[in-house]
Amino acid sequence: MHLTKDDRYTIENNLNNNISLKQIGKIINKHCSSISREIRNHYITKNTGSVGRAFNNCLYRTTCPNRGKNCNIKNCIEFVEERCSILNKPPYVCNGCKRRTQCTLSKRFYDAYHANEEYIDTLKETRSGVVINQSEIDYLNSILTPLIKVQGQSIHHAVINNKNKIMHSENKIYKLIDLGLLEVRNIDLPKKVRFRNRTKTPTIYKVDKNCLENRTHEDFKKYIKENPDTPIVEIDSVEGKKGGKVLLTIHFVNCSFMLAFIREHNDAQSVIDIFNNLQKILGINKFKELFIVILTDNGSEFSNPKEIEFDMNTGEQRTKVFYCHPSSPFEKGSCEVNHELLRRIVPKGTSFDNLTQDDINLIMSHINSYKRKKLNNVSPITMFSTIYGKDTIDKLNIREIPANDINLTSDILKK
Repeated sequence: MHLTKDDRYTIENNLNNNISLKQIGKIINKHCSSISREIRNHYITKNTGSVGRAFNNCLYRTTCPNRGKNCNIKNCIEFVEERCSILNKPPYVCNGCKRRTQCTLSKRFYDAYHANEEYIDTLKETRSGVVINQSEIDYLNSILTPLIKVQGQSIHHAVINNKNKIMHSENKIYKLIDLGLLEVRNIDLPKKVRFRNRTKTPTIYKVDKNCLENRTHEDFKKYIKENPDTPIVEIDSVEGKKGGKVLLTIHFVNCSFMLAFIREHNDAQSVIDIFNNLQKILGINKFKELFIVILTDNGSEFSNPKEIEFDMNTGEQRTKVFYCHPSSPFEKGSCEVNHELLRRIVPKGTSFDNLTQDDINLIMSHINSYKRKKLNNVSPITMFSTIYGKDTIDKLNIREIPANDINLTSDILKK
């Protein structure tokens, strides 16, 4: 059984009173080794001095000729760190130490609140699906791509003959392929293509926690605060019928202009392919002008941000990707509002399977020609053209619809 929050507060209180780990274990009905492991996994370090004495963990602090005001630990070439030897033995922390108020060394403390928060974070991480970072993906690609795509080997054969290098199960490799995170695709697996998938409830895989590093919503707000005039692009997925084709929507907040692209599957590779194709159409300079900052949600289709951020050929950074908090669509509200217009034409539950990219371009032409009160009764297409140029609109295959011909119903799709 896991330790509860109350157990942790009992541990902290008894440590403060110098009670042994064995006695604490008896109080909360746990083995002393469990208490020891809990303390060593969740202690916090504090570099604090003592009453009237500053923090100083140098071995020569009492004999050094530069001790006192002339002491500079950070730049001292003679510095040797001293660690308290008592911390190598139970209880491993300073909670009940009588010498704590006279000690100037680094101290360790067991804090029940901190320990419980760390435990909850770990629990969330272990239950959040596939966790793999970009370097691991690149390493797997270097092994699997030549074996499967070039030499036609099966995943089973590749894994069992390279198990000391791959270090992942066959099942995990299949999941990564289904998510579009590897260069190998299902089409490269003849046996899998032949078999019809069994009907089951799909597992939702969240964004890899490492992908969120420096890309959280807090990082986004900090970036915008430092660069307040930066135009923001919000991206999202719009589903048709479950298991069918999906739309990727790209919304330019500064002018309410929206693009949409049809995708066969809601996977990471299809999103990457769209942005790579946009760079080909627009050129790298115009792409970087349009997509300075991208804000998206935590969907698995956006789980490979580096492939979106960097040019696949040159390695040049072309945009910055940030993520909203989980289950917080209001953090990209401008995009969500524009989806209401899209849903007038293709209501929720409508299949996209019979739609082509030309159909989607027609829908977006009508939506972008629709004048908005917040734009002083100017249409998004006019505003976008003013900022980025008419030639850019033409390259994106969006055209202006005369005001009296705009149709925001499904009738525009009737052929």
